[in-house]
Order: sequence, then C-alpha cells, then structure tokens
Amino acid sequence: MEDRRPCPEARPRNPHTNHRGPLDGELPPRARNQANNLPANALRGGANQPGRHPRANNHPVPYQQREERFRAIGRNLHQGRRNREGHTNDEPRGQRHGQENDTRQRNGTQEGRNRRPPWSDENFQQWRTPHQKPAEQPQQVKKLGYKFLESLLQKDPSEVVITLATSSGLKELLSQSVMKSNFLELICRVLRKACSSKMDRQSVLHVLGILKNSKFLKVCLPSYVVGMTTEPTPDIRNQYPEHISNIISLLQDLVSVFPASSVQETSMLISLLPASLNALRASGVNIEEETEKNLEKVQTIIEHLQEKRREGTLRVDTYTLVQPKSEDHVESYRTMPIYPTYNEVHLDERPFLRPNIISGKYDSTAVYLDTHFRLLREDFVRPLREGILELLQSFEDQGLRKRKFDDIRIYFDTRIITPVCSSSGIVYKVQFDTKPLKFVRWQNSKRLLYGSLVCMSKDNFETFLFATVSNREQEDLCRGIVQLCFNEQSQHLLAEVQPSDSFLMVETTAYFEAYRHVLEGLQEIQEEDIPFQRNIVECDSYVKEPRYLLMGGRYDFTPLIKNPSATGESLRNTEDLKHLRVNVLDPSQWPSKEALKLDDSQMEALQFALTRELAIIQGPPGTGKTYVGLKIVQALLTNEPVWQISIQRFPILVVCYTNHALDQFLEGIYKCQKTSIVRVGGRSNSEILKQFTLRELRNKREFRRNLPMHLRRAYMSIVTQMKESEQELHEGAQTLECTTRGVLREQHLEKYISPQHWKSLMNGPIQDSEWVCFQGWKHSMMLEWLGLGISSFTQSVAPAGPENTAQAEGEEEEEGEEEGSLIEIAEEADLIQADRVIEEEEVVRPRRRKKEENGAVQQLSKILLAMRIENYGPGTAAGQEQPLEEWETQRSQKKKMKKKVKVELRKLNTMTEAEANEIQDVWQLDLNSRWQLYRLWLQMYQADTRRKILSYERQYRTSAERLAELRLQEDLYILKDAQVVGMTTTGAAKYRQILQKVEPRIVIVEEAAEVLEAHTIATLSKACQHLILIGDHQQLRPSANVYDLAKNFNLEVSLFERLVKVNIPFVRLNYQHRMRPEIARLLTPHIYQDLENHPSVLKYEKIKGVSSNLFFVEHNFPEQEIQEGKSHQNQHEARFVVELCKYFLCQEYLPSQITILTTYTGQLFCLRKLMPAKTFAGVKVHVVDKYQGEENDIILLSLVRSNQEGKVGFLQTSNRICVALSRAKKGMYCIGNLQMLAKVPLWSKIMHTLRENNQIGHTLRLCCQNHPDTHTLVSKASDFQKVPEGGCSLPCEFRLGCGHVCTRACHPYDSSHKEFQCVKPCQKVICQDGHRCPLVCFQECQPCQVKVPKIILRCGHKQMVPCSMPESDFCCQEPCPKVLKCGHRCSHPCGEDCVRVCSEMVTAKLKCGHSQQVKCGNVEDLKYDFPVKCTTKCGTILDCRHPCPGSCHSCFEGRFHERCQQPCKRLLICSHECQEPCISECPPCQRTCQNRCVHSQCKKKCGELCSPCVEPCVWRCQHYQCTKLCSEPCDRPPCYVPCTKQLACGHPCIGLCGEPCPKKCRVCDQEEVTQIFFGYEDEPDARFVQLEDCSHIFEVQALDHYMNEQKDDEVAIRLKVCPICQVPIRKNLRYGTSIKQRLEEIEIVKEKIQGSAREIATSQDRLKALLERKSLLHQLLPEDFLMLEEKLAQKNLTVRDLGLVENYISFYDHLAGLQDSLKKVHVSEQDKVRTRIDQVHEWLAKKRLSFTSQELDDLQSEIQRLTYLVNLLTRCKMAEGRVRGSIAEQVYSVRELLERRSKFTQEDKQLVQKKMEALKAALPCSGLGISEEERVQIVSAMGYPRGHWFKCPNGHIYVIGDCGGAMQRGTCPECKEVIGGVNHTLERSNQLASEMDGAQHAAWSDVANNLMNFEEIQRML
Repeated sequence: MEDRRPCPEARPRNPHTNHRGPLDGELPPRARNQANNLPANALRGGANQPGRHPRANNHPVPYQQREERFRAIGRNLHQGRRNREGHTNDEPRGQRHGQENDTRQRNGTQEGRNRRPPWSDENFQQWRTPHQKPAEQPQQVKKLGYKFLESLLQKDPSEVVITLATSSGLKELLSQSVMKSNFLELICRVLRKACSSKMDRQSVLHVLGILKNSKFLKVCLPSYVVGMTTEPTPDIRNQYPEHISNIISLLQDLVSVFPASSVQETSMLISLLPASLNALRASGVNIEEETEKNLEKVQTIIEHLQEKRREGTLRVDTYTLVQPKSEDHVESYRTMPIYPTYNEVHLDERPFLRPNIISGKYDSTAVYLDTHFRLLREDFVRPLREGILELLQSFEDQGLRKRKFDDIRIYFDTRIITPVCSSSGIVYKVQFDTKPLKFVRWQNSKRLLYGSLVCMSKDNFETFLFATVSNREQEDLCRGIVQLCFNEQSQHLLAEVQPSDSFLMVETTAYFEAYRHVLEGLQEIQEEDIPFQRNIVECDSYVKEPRYLLMGGRYDFTPLIKNPSATGESLRNTEDLKHLRVNVLDPSQWPSKEALKLDDSQMEALQFALTRELAIIQGPPGTGKTYVGLKIVQALLTNEPVWQISIQRFPILVVCYTNHALDQFLEGIYKCQKTSIVRVGGRSNSEILKQFTLRELRNKREFRRNLPMHLRRAYMSIVTQMKESEQELHEGAQTLECTTRGVLREQHLEKYISPQHWKSLMNGPIQDSEWVCFQGWKHSMMLEWLGLGISSFTQSVAPAGPENTAQAEGEEEEEGEEEGSLIEIAEEADLIQADRVIEEEEVVRPRRRKKEENGAVQQLSKILLAMRIENYGPGTAAGQEQPLEEWETQRSQKKKMKKKVKVELRKLNTMTEAEANEIQDVWQLDLNSRWQLYRLWLQMYQADTRRKILSYERQYRTSAERLAELRLQEDLYILKDAQVVGMTTTGAAKYRQILQKVEPRIVIVEEAAEVLEAHTIATLSKACQHLILIGDHQQLRPSANVYDLAKNFNLEVSLFERLVKVNIPFVRLNYQHRMRPEIARLLTPHIYQDLENHPSVLKYEKIKGVSSNLFFVEHNFPEQEIQEGKSHQNQHEARFVVELCKYFLCQEYLPSQITILTTYTGQLFCLRKLMPAKTFAGVKVHVVDKYQGEENDIILLSLVRSNQEGKVGFLQTSNRICVALSRAKKGMYCIGNLQMLAKVPLWSKIMHTLRENNQIGHTLRLCCQNHPDTHTLVSKASDFQKVPEGGCSLPCEFRLGCGHVCTRACHPYDSSHKEFQCVKPCQKVICQDGHRCPLVCFQECQPCQVKVPKIILRCGHKQMVPCSMPESDFCCQEPCPKVLKCGHRCSHPCGEDCVRVCSEMVTAKLKCGHSQQVKCGNVEDLKYDFPVKCTTKCGTILDCRHPCPGSCHSCFEGRFHERCQQPCKRLLICSHECQEPCISECPPCQRTCQNRCVHSQCKKKCGELCSPCVEPCVWRCQHYQCTKLCSEPCDRPPCYVPCTKQLACGHPCIGLCGEPCPKKCRVCDQEEVTQIFFGYEDEPDARFVQLEDCSHIFEVQALDHYMNEQKDDEVAIRLKVCPICQVPIRKNLRYGTSIKQRLEEIEIVKEKIQGSAREIATSQDRLKALLERKSLLHQLLPEDFLMLEEKLAQKNLTVRDLGLVENYISFYDHLAGLQDSLKKVHVSEQDKVRTRIDQVHEWLAKKRLSFTSQELDDLQSEIQRLTYLVNLLTRCKMAEGRVRGSIAEQVYSVRELLERRSKFTQEDKQLVQKKMEALKAALPCSGLGISEEERVQIVSAMGYPRGHWFKCPNGHIYVIGDCGGAMQRGTCPECKEVIGGVNHTLERSNQLASEMDGAQHAAWSDVANNLMNFEEIQRML
C-alpha cells in the first residue's frame, strides 16, 4: 500500500492533525479484516472523509484511551507500526475515527482490560489469526528512524531497552552495512543507555544478541573507527572521544555476556581503536584517562579470552571470566559463585569464614558484607557438600538405598523426562524411584518443598546439575514425579540429557530461593549504599534523629487519641486540644500516655521510634509490641507530609518473618488506612487483604489502562512468541513422555533402525513355520521380538527380577476416626510451603487442564505405543485389534509383563552402535540383548525428538525471562504508587531489585529478632532514613541450617540481637498485658529480669474445675521416634492432653479459648488422630514455633521428649522455652518428663519456682464445681473416666422441672439443666378421662389420641374418635347413602362431600368404534374428544403372519402397529436359533461363540468375527503330519490305517490311527456299534469315528462321504451337523478341512453383515453430508437433528446402525417438510393436522435397532396420507371463497378418506389420487384465482423477465414495465389502494408477487443489481 512506504517529506509536522491515519501498520477496527484489498485511502483517517465528528481533528485522544483501542483491536502493535520516515511519534494524535464507534470500542475493550493470564487460548487468538505467524508479515516490521532513537535518549534506560528488545525493527536497523556517522553515533548512545538498565537483564541480553551478529558491529563500526583518523573537521574530531567511550562500553558489555561467540568481532574492533585514539591525540584532541583505562581493561579481557580459545576451553558463552584475587589471596565474595563448585564437592575444601562479630565493631563495611555473605552461603552449601562427600565415600556399600544421611536426602534412578512450559519459564518433569520412599507421608513430608535445592549427577558428581523445586503436587509425588527449574548454568547442559539418562538426585532441605536472592543482593549492594553504617558496622551507640525531621517535623497525634468506637465527643472539649501539632523532638509537647492509651514503656517506645533513625524496640511476651508497632505506623501515615519531603513519593516498607504476622500487622494498618496498601508474600488467609495482593492489583482495569505504552507493547509481543513456542514444545514433550510409558511401535523407530535390521525384524524368524500366518496380520512385530506378543501369552512369562517382598516394616496402622471426621490441623509441609511461595509465583493448574493434558498424552500413547504400562485404561498389548483381555491370559501374567517392560525401560545398559552393526538377524539375539538393542533405538528416537524441540525450549525460556522482568516493571509501578508495602522476608529478598528502585525511606521490621541479619540488610536501600526493628531476641531466634555456624559463628544472632548486645540504645516494653502473675513468674527473673504485670492481668478469674491455674504434670512414659520425619511423639502425653482438653470443654469453656501446643510435629498428628471434629471443632492445635505472637486463655502444653538417654533436643534452648511458657493468659497445663528436663539449668530454675508454689507433681488435682470438697487426682488419660461428665463420680441428683431426677453423673455444664432432656416416661394426665401422655418426658405433651366412641350429630352415626377431637371436626367414615344424578350411589365416606364425577365403570362406544368400560362421569366427555386409551386388542395379521400384539390405542387405531413379540426361532448362520422377537432381518447372534479348537475357545459373541487360531495344527499320526496353522485347511490326507491300541476292556480299538479312540467296543457294545445307519456298520472290518461334539459314532467311509459331499441344491452356508442328533460338528480333527472351509465361509458372511470398516466410514461420511443439507430438519426439529448428528459421530457403527440412521433422516425430513407446509394451510385447520404429525413423530421417536418391513409400510402410508391432506388444505386456502357446490362435495369426500382413523390402504391411495387429479384445475396451488395453465400463459404473454410482478396491500396483482423499478404512483383498479412508487422505490405497503413468476427479488433492487437470480440453477440442481 502506497502510504506504508517510507517517504521522508510526506510526514505532517502538526501533531494535532489526523492526515496520517491509524498508528503505522495498524488497521482501524472496521478495516482489519480487509487489509489485503483495500484502496490506499482506506487507511487514512477521518479528516477528509464525510460523516466524521466535527471535533475529530481538534481533540487528541488521551494516551491510555488510544492504548485501550489497540487492545480491543488485538494486534501486536510493535510489529505493525511503521511511520513514513521510519520514526514513531509518541505524541497524542487526533481521533482517527471520530466518535461513531466509541461505544463498540469501549465494550470491546472490557475483555482486554480484565486481562487474562497469557496462557489463555482466547487471548492468543486475538493476537493473531490461525495459520498466520507474525514472521510471515514482512509489511509489519517497524523501521527505527533518527527521531525515534533521539526521543529514546530522553527516556529511562529500562524503557529504552524494553522498547528496543520488543521492536522488530532493531534487527533491520543493525543489519545495514552503510550508515551515516551521525546516525551511527546516535545508535551507539542509545545502545549504551539501553545496556545500563540493571533491572532488565534479559532484554539487555536480547539486544546484545542482535548486536553480536549484526553488520553494524562487523562492518559499520570498524569503518567508522578507521574513518576517525582522516576526519578533517576539528569540531567533529573533538566529539570522537565520547563516541569511542560508548563503543568501548558496548564492547565491554558484549564480551562479558557473550565471551565465546563475540570475541572474534570485538577483538577486530578493539585492535583498530588504539590507532584511532593515537591519531586523535596527535591532532590535539583531549582523550580522558578513564577512556584509556576502559580500553586497556577490555583489551586484557579479550587477550585472556583469545588465549582460552586457543587452548580450546572457550566453547560456550557460559564461560566465567577469571577475577584477580585480593591481596590476602582470598577470593572476593562479589565474584564467588552462589552454587557449590566442583572443588567444594570433591576436595572438601574448607571455605574461609569469619564469625559474626557480636561484641564489637567490624573493621569495614566490606568485611561486614563479606562475613555475612560467606556465612549465609556456607549455611546452605555445607549440608550439600558434606552429604555428597559422605555419599561418594559410601558408593561401594551394598545397602546404600537403605542408608540415611544426616544432611541430604537421596533419590535414586532419577530421569529428566520432559520439558514443561510454565509461567515462570521452562521447568522439567523429573521422575525418581519411589521404592525406597514407600513410608514417606508426602502430605506432611518436608521433602521436595517448593524452592528446595537439588543437585543431580549421572557420573559420581564429576558433573552436576542444580535445580530448585518449582511445583509440588502430592499425587504426583506419590508416583515419583516432581517439577524442577534448573539454574542458568545447568540449562546449557540439559540439551544433551536424554529421558533414558539415570541420575542420582540429592536434596538439601534449605529454602534455596531465599538464600539465592539474599546472596545476590549482598553481592550487588555497594558498600557506600548501606544505611546507618555508623551504628550497624561501626557499632557507635549514638543514634541520630531521622534526616527528614531536620526539616522541622511537627506531628498531629489526634488520630491516635481518637477512639473510633467512642460516641463522637468533640475533641475540642478535651484538654488535648493544645497537642494538635507538636514537635516530636520535644518530649514536653507530647500528649499524655493516658490520652494515647499506652503504658509507660509503650509511650517511651513510641517516642523513641519516631525520633531515632535506628529504633530498636524489644517486646517480651504480652507487652503489646504489635500494638505499639501499629501506633507507630498510624502516627507516620497520618503525618505523611513530615517525611514525604520530596516530589517523588516513597512508601513505608513493613517486613514480617511469616505470612501470618504480615496479615495481622497489615489488618491492623487497614483499620486506619483503607487504601494504598500492597501485600507481597505467601498466600494470605485474610479476606480483607486479598484485594491488596500484587496479583489483584495487577489485574485492575485502571492499572492496566495507565501502564506505559512500551510495557504493553512488549507484553503483547513476548506473550505471542511464548504461545507459539509452547505449542511446538508441548507436542514434542508429550512424545518424550510417551516413550517412557511403554513399548514404541516399530514404524516410529524405522528411521533409527538400519535397513538390514528392519528387514530382519519384519520378516520374523524364518526357520519357524508357525510365523507364516503373521505376514498379513496387523500386529506389532516389536512386541513379538521383545517376547511380549501373542506367542508369549500361552507360555508363562518369566518374572522381571527378584520380587521385592519386604513388607512395610513398622508401618503404622491408621487408628481412630476416619480422616474426614477429625479436626483440621495445618500440615507442616503446607505451612512451610505457604511461607515460601510468593502468591504471584503460585502455580494454579486447574484440574480440568491437568485432566486434558493427561488425556492428550493417553491419546498420543495409543498412536505411538504398542504396549502401555500405565494403568490409564485398557492397555493394548500389541497392534492387534483385540484388547489384551481377549487372549486367554491370566491377570497376573499381564501384570508381570507390564512390570517386566517397566523394569527393562528403566535399565541403563544399551547396545553400542558397533555391536549393533555386527548383528545380521535380530531374531537370533537372546531376550536380554534384544532389549539392549531396543533401548539403543529408543535413545536415538528420544535424542532426535529432544533435538527438534531444543530451539523452541530456548525461545520459550528467554521469552519467559523477559516476561518476568516486565512483570517486575509492572510491580514497580504498583509499589511506587503505594503508601504501605507489606512483605515477608522471602518477598523482600525476591523483590530486592525493585526495593532499591522504590527507595522506601521508612522500613519497619516486625519479628526482627527472628530474621537473619543478611536478610534484613538485603531489604534496605541507600535511601532508607528510618529503620524501626521490633522483636524480642529472647524468644525465637533466626533458624540456621548448620548448627556449627549458628553457635560457633553466631549466624543465629539477628541484627536486632547484635545491636542490643553492642549497646545500641533500645527500649524494652516492661508491662505484660497477657499472663496472670503465676504464669509470668516462670519468665521473671529466669528469662526477663524485670517484667511487670499490668493491672488488667490481676483481675483474671480462676480456671474452673482445677485446683491450680498453672500446673506441670510429671511422667516418665517413653517417647516414640517417627521414621521419616526425624520427629518424635509421645502417646501418653497426647492422650492425657486430649482428655484434659475434653474436661475443660465440660467446664463450659469455648473451644476457641483452648489451644494445645506441642514441641514436635510428630506429636501434632498423634493428637489429631485422637480428636474427632464433633467434640473438638474449634480447638487449635499448633507447634510452639508456629505460635509465636499468638495467645489464648488456656494453653495445654505437651513437651514430648522422654528417653533413657536424657536427650532433650531443642527443649534446652531458652528462646523456645520462653515462647512455650508465655502463650497462656489465664491457665497453663504442661505435661512432660520434667525429671529429665531438670538437667537443663533453665528448666531446673523454672521447676524450683513451680515446686515452691506447689504447681508441679505427678497428678493434677481436679475440683468438682458442684461438690467443692470432692477432688479427683489424674495422672494418665484413663483417670478421666472418674469424671465422665467433667464434674466428679457422684450422681447429679438435680431435681428437674418435670419432677424427675437428672440421670447423669455430676456435670458442671448446664448447671440449671435448661438443655437437659429427661428421657423417662411422661405419665402426665392429659385429658378429663384420665388418659396419660405416652411420650418421654422432655417431649411436649400432645392432645390425647386415645380413640373413644362418639355420636356424629350431622349424620347420627357412631364412630371411634380421638379423645381430644370434638365430634364436629371428625369426618364420618360410614359409606355415603346418597344417589347421584346418574343413578349410581356416591362412593365417598359419609363425612365428605359427594363425588362430582361418578367413578362407576360403564360400557361406552369410543371414536375408534370399539366399546370399552369407562368411568360413568367421563361418558359425556367422550363427545368432546376426551382422550380414552382403547385397550381392545389390535389383532391385525402382520407381514410376518403373526397377530399384532398391540392395542387399538398403542397401534394408533391400526395405523402404526407394534412390533411382533413372537420368538423368531430361525436358524442363524452360526447354527443357533435367533433369540430376538420376530422381525424381518435377524440381528447378529448375541450368544457366546461355540467355535473352539484343541488350543483355545473363542470367547466373543457369536455374531462377531472370530480371531483365527495361529497355533500349529496338532493333527498328526505316525504316518502323516499337518504343517499348517490350526486355522488353515490341513495339508495332509486322512489316515485309514486301523488303530492298534487296546481299549480298557481289553478288546482292540475300532477307530483309526491318529484319531481319538471311540469309547464303544465292537464286542462289548456289538448291538449299538453294528446298528445300521449308513449301511456299512455291520461289516467285520468296519472302522468308526466318534464325533467329539455329541459322542455319536459312525462308520468312517460313510461319514467321510457325508462330510465332504457338496450338494448342488445346497444354498445355505452352515456347518455340517451330526446325522443323528443334528448338533453342529465343530471339533473333529479328521474333518478339520471341511469344518474350516465352512467356518471361513461363515466368517465372510459375518463380515458382509457387519460391513467393512472402509464401507462403514464412507457411508458414515455420506450420511453426515446428507444430514448437513437438511436445513429444514435442522430448523424445525433441532432435537432430532442433534440426535442424528450424535448418532453419526459415534464410533464402531455397523451397517445396520447406518441403515437405521438413513431411514430416520428420510422420515424426519418428510415430517419437517410437512410441518413447514402447515403455514400454507388455513389457521383453523392447522391444529388437527399438527396433532396427526405429532402422532407420527411420537411413534418415530420410539427406541429401535432397525425398522421392520411392517413399520416401514405403516410409516410410508401415514406420511403419504398427511402429504395429500396438507396439499388439499393448501389448495383450499389458496382458493378461499371459491370452494362451493360440487367442488366442496368433492373436497369433503377426499377429506373424509384422508382424515379417517384407520390405515391408509393402497385402495384409499388410488382413490385419493384420482379425486385430487380432478380437483387440480379447480383448486390451483398458486392462490392467484387462476389455474396454473392460465398463469403460465399470462406471464409468457407479457414477456417480462422475473421481478416485474407486484401486488397491492390486498393482494391484487399488477406489473411494472421498463426496468421494473417503480417511477410513478397509481391506484389499484380493484380496491383503490396506492400502487407503484417513485425514484425506483416501491410503496412500502406493496409487495413483490413472487407467486406469478417465482422471483425472489424485484428486477430493480440492491439485490438484483449485485447478484444473479439463482432460482433457475437451484431448480436444475
């Protein structure tokens, strides 16, 4: 198109005019489908087009509104834009298409705004049409011009690089070999700016990748550099140093990213630069020292790379540049690899480590960062390193699989199966051996959690791959499948990995992702950028005020003083009015602590936090640290102007260690700040906060609309590329997966099998005669060859290997309640997972999609595999058509075969290619060698498949990485716009790059004492001016993996604790508001020196039902170790705690008031099994570590540990003890082996305090609330049986309101017995007659129901009436004595109204003429067509000569007869009698097939084709032997030599050699043997044959003749039968040839009956096409159309089924035609005809297998009748008003015939035809009031072509001459209505008279002017 060509002069300069049309290359919405054939001006905008909105040129479209329009159009913008100069113009432009389509566009964009994730197919279909790849649209490439590049220099580096990476024009731009200098210099400047972006690494890589292979680098830059030396103009020469600097910078970026592939081009260019620099310097140009240094640096690098290249060690771009070591020969932490190195794994190199200094300052910031980097790295590397070293040393051990390693978990025989596309990039499906892991309880196992690091190796860790777990689904793990994401270095090695490669996989438990992000952050952070270095590094105890307060910050504390729940008393009335604005640095100006609702220490903490740039607040348990934290945030948020002092806004960053704490804190903030919150962390359980997650905020329409243009363009471009790569990749990945699921069919491996081997394989073992039959059969040679085919099914299959019969040792029985009825306890694995997975990363794969994927793999398996080992459905054993089950094979055999295949596929040994080449005949190999050769072919197939998808894998991966960077850019916009950003430490680590850009000035870390120092540092940016740390280092500390590092290198000391220890000022909250004093006494002074009780805790009531509010129960019952989880449980404690919990629930405590805590997860699930939900629902059960920060009224604590060795585990750490003992508010009860714990000094002190107060002992004293003097001592669970209801063992003895005594044991709950239900008999007197209540006591007494005799006053009858019921309300049950009008007696009881319709049965004559018994009341209704089903037997003799079994009603009064139900009893071809009812065609026999041979029996249905037996024929004797297969005609003659055997009676056998001996003896059974049948039986040398089917014996020559004779008159194909009993002869070997020939003929007949697959498919397609053409049927009978469509879509249809469908199509089509014709019938007649049509439809809808001849006859008769009737009524309507006299009589007589209820006979048909012929002339079909002949004559006489005839509003016909267009008005001569029209336009009230000439449109009309009149063609067709 002409306006797409670059035209430098054509571009208008005024940005507000709209001559330029749509964005370059983009089509307006209306034109997008006709882009290929539009005129050039169609692409121009609205300024010069009529009908546009007048404001179109003056009002530019807002930026985001334009962008919305783009999304509605759904095009890939960056590919489609091209300006005339090759530049883009980002200024607003005029509205292109005015306002006319605004509404449509707005609606169209809704879907675009609520964007789906990129994986939805709907989205993808919008971006490009099917069969059209963007690469095939060269016209869409956008040229990058000078002005566009110039405009990029004004933008942020991030926007520059994303724009360039997304632009399709960059490649074209850099491919030019000639370029002007100024343009080249501009490109260098833009590229340098693009490469300076730190957040968009993947986009930078993409841009540098294009640059690396471009002519710009290879041609333009060298010639430019050389040209510098000859430049004469001084001004230009002086600018060269800047351009050289840009070039050097680009070269430096190139060699660092692509050291191997770019070294050649860069070295050439770098060799030219020194000469140019020297020449410039010589001509007086000043060259900066930095430029020269940079050049030297690049030269050094390139020289190093060239050297490595010569050595041959520089092959790929993953090569790492060697960094010089520092002076002390210690490698700089900034260049250390994060992953373990080869030397670390093999040489056990001890890394250089410094301890975390906790008692003084660091030497420098560099040392500080280095220390924490090394410690943190060592914390995750050491377990892996030591585990692998231990593993390498024990490789020779036999019991390696059973061995347990402390630091690592091992997975054997791991295979990388297939790549999978995910939103985060390419992940791999990996399969491991689950046999050693059968005891793992995956739902709670900490194995393979999200983010865990695994190391995989197939060569004893000489090389290894690193990956992290990317998705963990429990059901997949049970099958040994997990998804892994490999790191960048490993991804390059994956290209060579095959699914058959077996790896050893080692897992380390650390959450690696958090380590990785923090370690990368520590490497990236510059020393000068760490805030508060004076305090954090140098440990200076002086802390300044925040910098922003120097600007003079005055705070308003009114919002903190106001009570939201107060009644609204005006603050002006309070004394605090003067405190509205205060200087926070002046303590005297602050409001009082009472006004702020704080205690002394809380007030001090608030003042400290707001006035110190580094504020540390220690909050011991219950002191309200979260409360204070929220007050601090509220003060900051309500005084935002104090700290938001610059133009750019900065959010407050809140960091919490756990999801739960983050939710709690942000919910607190939400109460005073409803908007501008962003939450970044794991899945939130808070409904309030869900709206603030990144995912929700990203999907908001406003956010999408305001997103910058370059991001949206990039997004659409990348997603399109990803979708294309994914489609290709998916197919290959599924193929790879299939190869591991079974044996491939040989045709798929043909390409990889040498021609000689292929020929050998397909020929089979030639020397084996039994193989001859296979040649023409469909079967899998591969299965036969591997010993899995037909032949192996009759032999026993050898076991696949030694069976692993080891039983599950120590496997625990599931006890207690079933899973669903127990209380819910969060699985520890789920809790860890929830904290690890950032919500945005979560893989949400709907079950439906997973099901679809599995379905697709299954479908592919069916095509690719000859045998499947997965139990996804009936597995097919071979390529045979029969499923496996139909061979006579034991289930166990099949199972063994599948097991064998599974074992063989996982074996590693394969044949080498050299070994394979030496093999001549593959059938000569033993089975083991065959499998080795198969694995070689399979590996070649897999490698080829892998190779094909490799490029798509790379494309997808790079696109996904770029998409992830784009997402970060989007997130940056969200976070910059927020006021509060809440993150978990994991989230903060992942988003560290964004945090550096967001630059939060204020950071608040909650639970700061639980966070590793490195994590805290990584979240701080250089912009941070105010850091507030809130926590308690005396509770839980940060958790480290390595105990040695935690204790000896102080890794477990948080920044919070370290700063406290080096005397940085901090505030401790001193008033605890949680625990009653007895409980607080356990912490003070043992853990906290001075912790005071707030007055509120002194008012707590005592715990009911126990003598003490605090008690520790001692015991010495041993713990149990749990096998997999390295955890412990103590069943004694679990049972005791559960019973104690139940006891407290009986004291009327709510379940929500009680929490059970335990120190080990093993105990958690022991408790769960004992806690049914119906009793304990609402009680919380937690591990201590997960309960920090929580509290409850009553805490029950199980300490678990109890062993003879005295091991207390982590119960010795004071921090955990502190948390465990400080959760209770009112009551705490602990059980444990305290004697063992007393060895720990802190426990010893605590126990001393307990003993002093008598709060420890072996028994807990329970006190009955009702009987205060009754005490019960409990020490074990069974003791609680003494208090079954929570009181004591005494009876309750409470007198209830009913007077009975409470039957329960003493119970404290329901003390007033309002809820108690007394179940004793009631016995209250409830009526005057003294009858007693029969119910139980708690049920409400009902009116007396005892029946007594009463006289009914209305009728005088005596009746038995319920005592409480008045006689007037009772309905008398005596028979009614009244007589009805009809003379019959009323049938109702006396008390009811008389019947309206008499139900007495009387005889009445029905409309069909039969008499029948009907209800008397219905006789009158018969006159008005009241429907009565006539039950008179039909009795008509059907075509089959049997009487019809139906009734008059069911046979529609003889029109449609019911099917004959008489048994058919005809002999079928198989010799069975037909079992179906009598029908014209017998269906295939449904009995079990009787065909059998000596080997096997056919188990199919008799009517189905039999599978021929392919075993060798066994008919042999010493004289002859058959060499054919069992199913083939024998190739030997019958033997006539007498049998020499002796019978049991001692006489000689009367049979023949090789035949079964007859059981009769010529001597013993003489009379029977010699009985004459054929005539030769009595001859002395007669020999006999006994038939096996019936045991009759016959003389052999006669029977031979009988069996072999073929009579000329014999037509029927059937088996020969026994001449005596007529049993078919099937089994006799002697007559096998005759039997086989007959059977073969029978099979041919069966095949014809069933039809060949090809015939059936052809017929199916023909009928589908036929059905598609039946538009009337589709329109009027849609349900039937759908039924037929579904029927034709079915598989395995037979010829019979298709015949049925064809009949249905014909009949339904006729019915649809009749229904359509009804509109031509008069309205008053339509209902009658429709009723008859509905009757036919109803009958047709009955279920049937086929139509009988009777049914076809009935149907055709009725449809003919209806056709005639509709025709007649149509003619009558057309000739309305003229049907009178003799014509009316004729019409009446025809109607009488057609409307009869009896069958429409042949005679009726002939009579109707005759009469209709006579009526044709009088009643024409046209409705013109003239005959057809007259109409034809008139039309031909006038001579006008079609479309000239019209009619007035009343239907009078007239004609318009000339062109046929109306040019003047007139009046109708018949009715005076207006006719004609003007300007070729017909009057609206007039119409075309198509009945005159059949025209479909007027001769002059839009349709006529553009289209042909097709009617003639249609008529011809």
